Amino acid sequence: MPIFGYGHAVLKKAGNDIPEDFDGLSQLVDNMFATMYNAQGVGLAGPQVGKSLRLFVVDTLQLDKEGGSGIKKAFINPEILEEKGGRWAYEEGCLSIPQVHGDVERESEILIRYQDVDRVWHEERYTDMDARVIQHEYDHIEGVLFTEHLKPLRKRMVRRKLDKVRKGKVKVDYPIHFAQR
Repeated sequence: MPIFGYGHAVLKKAGNDIPEDFDGLSQLVDNMFATMYNAQGVGLAGPQVGKSLRLFVVDTLQLDKEGGSGIKKAFINPEILEEKGGRWAYEEGCLSIPQVHGDVERESEILIRYQDVDRVWHEERYTDMDARVIQHEYDHIEGVLFTEHLKPLRKRMVRRKLDKVRKGKVKVDYPIHFAQR
């Protein structure tokens, strides 16, 4: 699946809940995992593939352990119930905003409620890198991009790069839909 790049309206819109009778959910999840791996990502949300849905996939098992136990899951209709544990900064990037990075402060622990691909509800706690990746992807389904969390000086510094991404003037090794061409 092509990834939608910075500037597309779908990335700034909160996703819709996925109804119980949604057809093709398992195939969509499989395609999102394949797309994420093809782009060498650790998470991918519905809006990033043009779907305004409350869905994201995460695989932190492939990371060097910087905290967290590592997970590979799909999160359907998630709701973060709690964020706590102390904020810590870490340099984030995004498949929808290639070649742009910046330190984002996030809480180190979350409690999240979500459905799995079989539509079973779970309530689980995650910490450290697992929590960070989940929070990043959760932001996507809320219509929030990591660049909105950057400090003012860093935001000004990446403006020109964001404009290049919007106009498709960056090279990536995966299929991407740029907002303008």
